[in-house]
Formats: sequence, C-alpha cells, structure tokens
Amino acid sequence: MSSSRPEKRYPYDSHHFLDGSRWRVYKPRPDDIIVSTSMKSGTTWMMTILANMLYENGEFPAPVDELGPWLDMRLPPLDVVAAALEAQTKRRFLKTHLPLHGLPFYDQCRYIVVGRDARDVFMSVVNHHQSYTDEVLASLTEYDEALGRSFPHDLGDIHNMWRLWMTESWFDNETDGYPYWSHLTHCQSWWDFKHLPNILFVHFNDLLADTAGEIRRVADYLSIALNDDRVEDIVERVSFKRMKQDFANINAKAPMVFRGGADSFMNKGTNGRWREVLSEAELELYDQAVARVLSPDAAQWLEHGGTVSYRS
Repeated sequence: MSSSRPEKRYPYDSHHFLDGSRWRVYKPRPDDIIVSTSMKSGTTWMMTILANMLYENGEFPAPVDELGPWLDMRLPPLDVVAAALEAQTKRRFLKTHLPLHGLPFYDQCRYIVVGRDARDVFMSVVNHHQSYTDEVLASLTEYDEALGRSFPHDLGDIHNMWRLWMTESWFDNETDGYPYWSHLTHCQSWWDFKHLPNILFVHFNDLLADTAGEIRRVADYLSIALNDDRVEDIVERVSFKRMKQDFANINAKAPMVFRGGADSFMNKGTNGRWREVLSEAELELYDQAVARVLSPDAAQWLEHGGTVSYRS
C-alpha cells in the first residue's frame, strides 16, 4: 500500500485512449462521481444504477452514456463531450477505463471502482472484440497506424485470445491485457490507494448476489438518500432483462459500435463460463499473471469480492 497521493505516471495512448490527456477539459465539481473499471466488469451496470439514483423514475435527460461520458475514449469529439458535461446542472457522473496511474486524481470527487474476476472479464472481452462494426474497427486501426502499430482485428480462436490476453501487453508498463489494457494492473493501481476515503470498491459478484444491498451501500457512500421503495424500483430498472429492454436510453450508440447493438453489448451478464472453456494449463497462465501483478489481498478481492476496508 502506498501512502502518497495518486499521480499520473504512465502514458496510455492507443486505439482507445488518448493518453489520459482528454481529462484536461474536465473541471471537477465537489460532488462529481467517477466510475473506474478496466472493461466488461459492470461499468454500464454501475452507470445505470447511478443514473437511477440521481433521476427518479428512469427519466434521464439523455442516454446514460451521454450523461456519464467515457472521457478518455478518443472517438467522440472532445469539444462536444466537454460542452455537454459542463452544461449539466445536476450532480454529474463520468467513467474511465484507465488505471489510477494513468489519469489525474481529484480529491474533491468520489470514485467507485468496480471489479470482476479476470476470467469472467475475458469471456465478455471475447464477445466485445468480435462484435465491433467495420466502421469502428477502421477508426481504431487509423489511430494506431498513426502511432506506428496496428490494432489486431483477428486474434484467432478463444484459446489464442486467452494466451495473448494473459501473456502479452499493449503498454510497456503492463504484462498482460493484449490488445487492450491490463485488467489486473487496473485493479492494483486503485488497490494501492484503497485507504483513501473517496475511493469505494464494488464487486460484480456482490452486485449479482445482493443488488439492493450494494445499491444502499453506494448510496450511503455518495450521501444519496433512498427509501426502500426507491431501492426496489432501482433494482428492477437495473436488472439484466430490464436494461436490455431499455438499452436505447442507456447506450444509444451501441448499434453504431457493435454489430447486434444491445444484444452484443449486453451478452450474458453471468459468471463462470470460463470453467467450460479454459484448460488447467491455460489457467496456469492466469495464476502466473496474478502472481506477477496483484498483491495477495487484491487478488483475493478481484476473484471473490467482499467489502473492502478503506482505512490503513
């Protein structure tokens, strides 16, 4: 555990990220909420929970992905994203997929870090990678070619994808996550500062097991008052079935990004599918990656979840 203040230490410039520099347009407000996940860990789920906490009856003034933009993503025009964010008058929430050492840290903001077992994340990443539209692939490739490398479209079968994801990296400061970024490094970067009072850890397993309880815990952390009726309403609105039905009001851009739209983006929402896919030898690659990157307590939490102590 580090006792120093978080700071940006590594560049993250790639097909998806613009080195964290897009945050230069962000003007933090004291009650802003920033959700951080690596990817496919329950990001949209948490963002939809927050939207329903801040706007009753699901009456959002814009789709959730516009209300809570992914600021580090290089595809949307930055001036448009910044103007829309600045124009918001209610409490704001944003998302990032960067590790903590890849972006600026704001003491006045509230952070929510959502974690999930890396093996479950991988099963969602496979579907994610294989579902991009041709237009999005062309855009991602264009960015990377300008950097002197190419975003790979075809990673082979699921077993080759797993080997690449566990043993190769896109960034010099990471050892896994290819061709995206390291799920393990993301977790450890935030875990090192779990003692800070403005970082809350939420696990996908706990959201599945006790959605209402986790909603109450997040609301308490954010000082948002919710009575039992509101909690029950939010639980219903953020169920997998309901979110898929309402997806146009959650991620309006999904059909432009993924072939199949909501069906591709919200594929399964379940855990444990890797057990029927990965061999013992392949799982050894996971064990080796975890040993390289994660402290034992971070590894335990990322696999299983549970409440994290915030004080050293």
